[in-house]
Amino acid sequence: MTPKNIKIQCPLPHATEDTIRLAHGGGGHLMQTLIHEIFLQAFSNPFLNSLQDGAVLPSQDGHLVMTTDSYVVHPLFFPGGDIGSLAVHGTINDLAMMGANPLYLSAGFILEEGLSIDTLKRVVSSMAKTAQACGVHIVCGDTKVVDRGKGDQIFINTTGLGVIPSSVDIGPHRITPGDRMILSGDLGRHGMAVLSKREGLTFSGDIASDSAPLHDVVMDLIGRGLSIHCLRDLTRGGLASALNELASTAQVSMTIDESQIPVSESVRGACEILGLDPLYVANEGRCVLFLPLADVDKALSILQSHAISALAVEIGEAHPLSSNHTAQVILRTPYGTHRILELLSGDQLPRIC
Repeated sequence: MTPKNIKIQCPLPHATEDTIRLAHGGGGHLMQTLIHEIFLQAFSNPFLNSLQDGAVLPSQDGHLVMTTDSYVVHPLFFPGGDIGSLAVHGTINDLAMMGANPLYLSAGFILEEGLSIDTLKRVVSSMAKTAQACGVHIVCGDTKVVDRGKGDQIFINTTGLGVIPSSVDIGPHRITPGDRMILSGDLGRHGMAVLSKREGLTFSGDIASDSAPLHDVVMDLIGRGLSIHCLRDLTRGGLASALNELASTAQVSMTIDESQIPVSESVRGACEILGLDPLYVANEGRCVLFLPLADVDKALSILQSHAISALAVEIGEAHPLSSNHTAQVILRTPYGTHRILELLSGDQLPRIC
């Protein structure tokens, strides 16, 4: 007899061949089919095709940089992107913000029982195409399957490996009073694109995510000899949160000019309707740069020559700490007034990356 508090679950529940089963994560025939017919077929490269527990990679000149991130965006597909392309772009951008040229990614998938195989193929195909377009290889990975109701279709973890040239030193520790800030493009499109799709909202004008890789433009800036002190991509919490984090780490204050910050009319209108501030809305293809005044014009010229950063603009500067020794981010409004941009106490838009 089976004790009443023990639940027996068949590893091969009734399901069609078109959905993920628990057995797809069990190490047997279905898992091998999943690996070979979906992941290997999409991500094929010499490092991955060896089917070892890890990837043996060639040595590199410079400093190795590694980053990792997990993606739980809902819905999986949204205007301008999907969870697969987002996972590649997001991790590549984290490497690029340190001045690294991205080379390799790992990919871990947590799949929910009942997920459509066609949906998985669509996500994996998007991820493969995005990685190829960005010039990176997905060299190792992992798959787990969880019970129905214990996940939300697909979660993806990606770890990225890149190389920083030995002469490059980029980070918050280099931010100096007097540094100018450049914003690489308009704000708020990713967060509003995901929210509109999730909630079935329609706004005037099409809003598509800005999800895109930033490494090419960063490598161009570095290759032209600019003295970039710091870079930061503007993901969860948007521009305001990123600047607050950097001001606190670098122990400086910052002033930005609201009239210089580009926000599309469709995003601005959607934010006004929903009571959101575009300065706090997530982006996935935007960054802020800190650099000396002498390099601003050259940096803007380079940024504006790339489609992803064609709207780049100088927005403010860093200052010594205020008299109360508090690192603050101050917004100068078009009306000549000032307000302090605080960190959010919560999350305006959950599950957007």
